[in-house]
Amino acid sequence: MKRSATLGSLFLAFVASAASACGGSPAAEPAVPEPPPAAPEAPVASETPAPKPAPEPTPPTPEEKKKAEQERKLQEDRAKLEADHKAEVARWTPELRAEAKALADKNFPTGKAAITAALASKVRQPGNADRDKYRNPLGTLEFFGFKPSMTVIEYSPGGGYYTELLAPALAKRGKLIVTNSDPNGPADSRSSYYGQRVKLLLDRSPELFGKVQTVIVDSKVPSLGIENKADLIVVMRELHGMQNAGTLDAWLAEFNKALKPGGVLGIEEHRANRDADPVESAKHGYMPETYVIEKAEAAGFKLAGMSEINANAKDTKDHPAGVWTLPPSFALKDKDRDKYASIGESDRMTLKFVKEKKIDLKPGEAKASGKVSPAKKAD
Repeated sequence: MKRSATLGSLFLAFVASAASACGGSPAAEPAVPEPPPAAPEAPVASETPAPKPAPEPTPPTPEEKKKAEQERKLQEDRAKLEADHKAEVARWTPELRAEAKALADKNFPTGKAAITAALASKVRQPGNADRDKYRNPLGTLEFFGFKPSMTVIEYSPGGGYYTELLAPALAKRGKLIVTNSDPNGPADSRSSYYGQRVKLLLDRSPELFGKVQTVIVDSKVPSLGIENKADLIVVMRELHGMQNAGTLDAWLAEFNKALKPGGVLGIEEHRANRDADPVESAKHGYMPETYVIEKAEAAGFKLAGMSEINANAKDTKDHPAGVWTLPPSFALKDKDRDKYASIGESDRMTLKFVKEKKIDLKPGEAKASGKVSPAKKAD
């Protein structure tokens, strides 16, 4: 019995010694590794409706197309104006300025002498002399009774064809007043462009245009602010615009007011066929002659003469782009250009009226048969 106890003790001591030798305690059950964390569930994509196709752009209206074309043409004209102005500035050499000063300082005895000298001068813009055969400036101004001692109003000078003749002719003893639209108006306005064109012309040569007086007007609100001061008012190719704007009667009344008693209103205008409707023909740049006479007489003028100096029998007056189809505009550009060049500039009436009496009309009114009635507006 004693021997068995001793053997048990020895066995236990052996086990303890073996465990100590291995550096650890008796082996335990191996630990079960924890499972890796579960991957997060992918979000379920929400079902979104497919994007709707972009709506088709609304096509521009005829009015929008017209406006866009007008803006394009205005930008084109501005670019050309700037280029032409630069070329003109470069053309004005000291020698040319000296010639302009000598021309403006000369005391001309007659209107014919003054206009003849201006026509022959090198100060004229390139190309203007080529138009003399169509515009007949000497004969036209003689018909109106032009004298170098007059006070003359030129309504809307345009490119300055007549201005460069009248300015030196009147510089010594007379006076030239030109109307102009506001050159500082909105940049997208055609009237502002016209105002800038005239201003550039007048600023280009103080020697030639330094004595010219400018009156800023709004063509839609007829007013000159001048009364009984002018001997002669010249209105060249402008009546159709007044008719289209519905201001013809009011402008004729203003011209009557600005003239001295017995003063002359000289009109040159593209002539429509005798039976033409003035409302429709004016849209194409032409006016019936009898209608113009009727309107002027209703505004207090008396017809003093009719001239065929600017007539042109070749003008059929049925051109695709109206009167602007013809030179100098050539609205169709190169299309049938030779055809329209062979016709030349338009057939035009040339009328001389004398201020018979003063007629005070409110804008938009016309006097006829002793009664005042609303003027017919162009569409």
